Formats: sequence, structure tokens, C-alpha cells
Amino acid sequence: MKRILVVVAFLAFIYNESNAQGCVAIRSTGGFCTAGAMSHQNKVTPWVVGINNRYFKSYKHFVGTEEQEERVKKGTEVINHSYTLDVLVTRNINDRFSFTLDVPIISNARSSLYEHDGKNRYSTHSFGLGDVRFTAYGWIIDPLKMPKGNLQVGVGLKLPTGDYKYQDFFIKSDSVKVLGPVDQSIQLGDGGTGFTTELNGFYSLTRTITVYGNFFYLFNPREQNGTSTARGGTPSASNILYGSSTMSVPDQFMVRAGISATVQNFSLSVGVRDDCLPSEDLIGGSSGFRRPGYIVSVEPGMTYTMKKLNLYAYVPVALKRNRTQSYADKQRTEATGVYTHGDAAFADYVVNIGAAIRF
Repeated sequence: MKRILVVVAFLAFIYNESNAQGCVAIRSTGGFCTAGAMSHQNKVTPWVVGINNRYFKSYKHFVGTEEQEERVKKGTEVINHSYTLDVLVTRNINDRFSFTLDVPIISNARSSLYEHDGKNRYSTHSFGLGDVRFTAYGWIIDPLKMPKGNLQVGVGLKLPTGDYKYQDFFIKSDSVKVLGPVDQSIQLGDGGTGFTTELNGFYSLTRTITVYGNFFYLFNPREQNGTSTARGGTPSASNILYGSSTMSVPDQFMVRAGISATVQNFSLSVGVRDDCLPSEDLIGGSSGFRRPGYIVSVEPGMTYTMKKLNLYAYVPVALKRNRTQSYADKQRTEATGVYTHGDAAFADYVVNIGAAIRF
């Protein structure tokens, strides 16, 4: 049972940003379920420190679910390289309750033609602290009374510690550079103080087979963060009219479910996950620029468990990518009578490699 619970913890440990999977700025959602599940060992350790390395390259453009293959063929695609180092520190109060601090360090690079002179490919970059999140976790049922299955609830606070108006130079000609905010997809934060809710559950079918599920929602009540989308230039009249001249502060959510099998110190798992940035928020307004969409992925993974250390690797592979119609797209469509639907670039897969140490 000990190993199965550790496996469940690591199945829930990796995340997506979401951070992001490309131009759809789904940001880091931290370490699901690690706080509670990690405490279910023969001897409860007061502290758990986790380190996750996450990387992806996005370059395939979609409008809805239709891939714009000509972008790659013509060399006009936008390419994002995103790396995040997530440091998670968990304090176990007892077998049932715990707290987790998630501190992301982010390094992004984005190359394109259209943001610069329209003819040559240049890059913009961002590096620094992302949005820090603090979460309290608790199991619904006392784990000592319900070792076979349980449901964990998490409530958290996301702070706007990441720079949401990070700037770099855009190359307009051989002699002209313009300093302006980088694209929303590589900003380090969203500029909003939000709160999170989580549900993390598991059930042991046998001594070696476990099913799991996770749900996460980030509420961002702030509507816009005031950062210009004009990349150092002047916003167009239409962008001002339809509210996309400044960046929005969007909600996001994630759903995961799967199954794992444990053999000695190894655990192999496979699951399905859905990372989504909705076009409209549940609380507060939805005006401002955003690229909404979702990514449905199959998520294979492997974990190796030692006495005080766990190592893991997970690679969600995209099955379906959908750049949905944004709030601004809908406003423009209604006002003009001409259907408007923007695009976004997505990754084929995301690599998560990391470890957790128990003290």
C-alpha cells in the first residue's frame, strides 16, 4: 500500500501551465496531490521537496481543431521554446493535512516573422520568477480508516509574482529596434491574484493496480492586466474597439484520469488529461486579449521509488488540439457579421522529469 500511495502522489505531481503548451498560455498548475499522498508512509516525514523540469516546443498552428499545415511549409510558423523549473516545498502537518508552496522559475524563447519585420525570423525572450502558489490540502476521510481509496481537497492562493509586462526588442529593420512587452504566451505571469480549487482521488483495485483522478481550476477575477499587445507599437483601432489591445487575466483548468501498475520499485502508468484555457471566466469579466483553447493528451509515465527519493518521467502527447473562439473573436463576429476565429500554436508533447526528496 505504501508504494501505491507514493505512485499516486507522483502521478499527480506532474503538471502542464500548463503552464502552456504553446500560444495558449496555460501556465504551471503545480504539484497535485503530493502533499497528502506523500504523507501516507510508514513514517510521516515533516517535509517533502520536489523539483520538476518541464520543456516543450510549440510550432503547429490550429484554428479550431484544423491544423494550418501551410505555416510550417512556408516557414511562417511561430516557434516557442518553454522551460520551467518548478520547486515545490510541502509541509506535512500529519497524515491528513499539509501545505505546499510552488515556486516556478521560467525561461522562454519565441521566434517569428510577423512580430518583427515580416521577412526575417527573430526571437524574443523572457526569464525569471513565475506566479507563486500556496495551497492547503486535506483528505476527506482519515487515511488510517480508508487506506484503499480516498479523496483529497486543495484550496490555494496564486500570487502575481511573475512579471506580466516583460519586455524585449522587436526588430523592425536593420537599424530599428522597438522595445515592448513580449507575447502573452511567454510572459512570466498573468498579473492576477487568483485562487485555486483541487480534487485529487485514488482507488486501489488490487495490491498493484491503482486508478487515479485529478481536477484543478484557477479562478482569476481580474479582467485585464493593462499590458499592451502592440509589442511596443500603437494598438489598432479594431483591437481597442473589441477589447484585445491589452492582455486578459484568464481562468484555466485541468482534468486527469488514469491507471498505474507497480512492480517492485517501479511504477508504470497511462492516463488522459485535458488542459484548458476557457474563452470566458467564471468570476469577473472576460475582455482583453487571450488565445483560449484546450489540449487533450495521453500521458504515459514511469516512477522509481527509493527510501527517501523518488525519480520520475512523464510525457503527455497531444491527441487533440483546439484553439477555440475567444471572447474578442465573438464580439467582432457579432458586431461585423463576419466570422472571426484566431489561431494558436501548440506542442506535440511535453517532457516532465523530476524528483522528490522526503526529510
